[in-house]
Amino acid sequence: MSLLLSIVLPVHGVERFLPHCLDSILGDTPAAESRFEVIAVDDRSPDGCGAILDEYAARDPRLRVLHLTENQGLGGARTAALPHVRGEYVWFVDSDDRLPERTVSVVLDELRQEQRRETPADVLITDFTHVYPDGGTEPNPWRHVLLGSPLVDGCTLAEHPALFNTVMSVWNKVFRRAYLEGLGVSFGRGYYEDISVTYPALLAAGRLRYLDRPCYVYRRGREGAITATASPRHADVFAQYEAIFAFLDRPDRPGEPVPASLRTLVFDRTVRQALNVYDSPGLVPVDRRKEFFRRITQHFARHRPDGYQFPGGVRGVQYRLAARGARIAYAELRRTGRLPRELKRGARAVAPAVKKGVRSSARFTAYNAFRQLPLDENLAVYAAYWHRGYACSPAAIYEKARELAPQVRGVWVVENRKQAATMPPGVPYVIVNTPAYLKVMATAKYFVNNVNFPRTMAKRPGTVHVQTQHGTPLKAMGMDLRDRPEAAGGMDFDRLREAIDRWDFLVSSNPHTSEHFARAFPGRYEMLDTGYPRNDRLANATRDEVRAMRERFGLRPGGTAVLYAPTHRGDQGGYVPLVDVRELARRLGPHYTLLVRTHYFHTGGPGDLAADEGSAEIVDVSAHPTVEDLYLAADVLVTDYSSMMFDYAVLDRPVVVFAPDWEEYQRVRGVYFDLFAEPPGAVTVDPEGLVKALLAGDPEPAARARFRARFCPWDDGGASERVVRRVFPVPS
Repeated sequence: MSLLLSIVLPVHGVERFLPHCLDSILGDTPAAESRFEVIAVDDRSPDGCGAILDEYAARDPRLRVLHLTENQGLGGARTAALPHVRGEYVWFVDSDDRLPERTVSVVLDELRQEQRRETPADVLITDFTHVYPDGGTEPNPWRHVLLGSPLVDGCTLAEHPALFNTVMSVWNKVFRRAYLEGLGVSFGRGYYEDISVTYPALLAAGRLRYLDRPCYVYRRGREGAITATASPRHADVFAQYEAIFAFLDRPDRPGEPVPASLRTLVFDRTVRQALNVYDSPGLVPVDRRKEFFRRITQHFARHRPDGYQFPGGVRGVQYRLAARGARIAYAELRRTGRLPRELKRGARAVAPAVKKGVRSSARFTAYNAFRQLPLDENLAVYAAYWHRGYACSPAAIYEKARELAPQVRGVWVVENRKQAATMPPGVPYVIVNTPAYLKVMATAKYFVNNVNFPRTMAKRPGTVHVQTQHGTPLKAMGMDLRDRPEAAGGMDFDRLREAIDRWDFLVSSNPHTSEHFARAFPGRYEMLDTGYPRNDRLANATRDEVRAMRERFGLRPGGTAVLYAPTHRGDQGGYVPLVDVRELARRLGPHYTLLVRTHYFHTGGPGDLAADEGSAEIVDVSAHPTVEDLYLAADVLVTDYSSMMFDYAVLDRPVVVFAPDWEEYQRVRGVYFDLFAEPPGAVTVDPEGLVKALLAGDPEPAARARFRARFCPWDDGGASERVVRRVFPVPS
């Protein structure tokens, strides 16, 4: 019987993992099973790998061992094995990974079915699982691109180009050997060695097929992984790019002509990868960064397709700057994560940004110098809402840490002096990009934030990052937006994954949040099922505090204060009220006060809110820095899809949902539960219903009780203490 499958196993310095890998392959089927073989290449391993291979080979004839006299690297070891393989298909497996139970048997059965087809698959793409050092696992993050696609039955890359959005490594791809040999390609030397094979193999294939079964366990967080290793060898990627485009340009290249659209996708993918390597803190050594950026510019000059159109948004500006070689201006854009005003005005305005970039480069140098200092074990850095000031759960954690762990000095990061002026008396702060900021970011033991710190502020070994988030999710979040491009708004999911990899703790407000955050933000962190620290104040509020807040906002005793706070809608830009506030005030009458708060993403207020005589008073509270003050003062909350409803429910006061665009919001954004079926109170879709609900006082107390039972079970006033005791060294 001819061999159906050859598994190629390069081996170097993996003595600790090798037996597990071999057992997962050879132990999957009886030794008499002869439809496959394993070609293991001892790539001059410095440890006991060679002896382990020989021992296994002595008792299992399916394993053959090649001992190289010189180290060749992954690409060279795979290349050395190819002349020895006999199977009709070949699979390249890394020897520090493993295969799930029964994988070899399943793959063999699939390949046997492919043999019977008129057009057998040139490449069988398998599903896979990530495993972390702590034993945690994560499913293939790109499965949604593959499942339900034409790849399930078999197609070409042109028929499903979204395949380019998935991993380009060889380890989840089984190649038909005759097809692979006919491509005339080879593995590169050095880093990123496999893309010079995977790109051509996918581009030229007459038939690609996806097997929806996890057939590979890929070990993340491994020591020496190139995605976490500083080395000048990251520049090896450009040699692999040259090989890919040389294949595309070959007149004798096998397969159908590659459409111009696919060539553009290849170019975009390579540029994105190169910039991600350049942007990832600590990968490209400081003294090699200028040269690496120059190589990206050269890549643009050599391989940019005719008629190429740059992407939109910030990414498009990044590409333009890289194409021009404007490294310093690019550094400024990378530092802020936002589009500088100068760049918005067009190419002629780049010069001011370049001048800013000179300063940015100096900051980067200073930051790296501060990173040479030891970690300050008693320093914690706090921030909230992109450095807007003192707020949310980080503020609650800061206050409780001062009480329970006073030896840990907390310092806040704010964007500018105007925001610094709003900080409470006695709270230390630093301003972004000052030397003091760079030093605390480089040396702090603890990071606490409700969003992510800039990716240029690389997390050091030993640093503890607490991500609090800033709301219970009704709408889809994070990685759950991958199949919702309209809602994602150009979100860079690769960067999101990098950010998640920095988290050590993720604070959750309730069981619902824990369930959905675990999927939306997959990572190795510990989920803190504590409740939201920011809600402690609401749970512990006294009548005196409520009275003081009402007096602060000038609310009349005995009157009813309505807090109207619609959420942000990304497709509509700024504040777009779904109700005529002045008409609502007229209908409610002078007994009411409307407190109108726009989302913090919006610039400016809600406009002219002058009330007519005999109407409710209208007060714009958008600029008030502390939303909890407004919660305490208000008698009722009117919102649509804002997470404010979950926080306000802690007070056990009426909530009215005014959501005339619910169907559209569900379709575009995606939601985790049906708000109309499980509301926090009355639900309305028209202004008349809103008026009736508010005039009724407390129309749906039973709905609120059910809502509180589901979403507020941990809000007992002790969330901050639970977080602090888990994260910080609290003296006994």
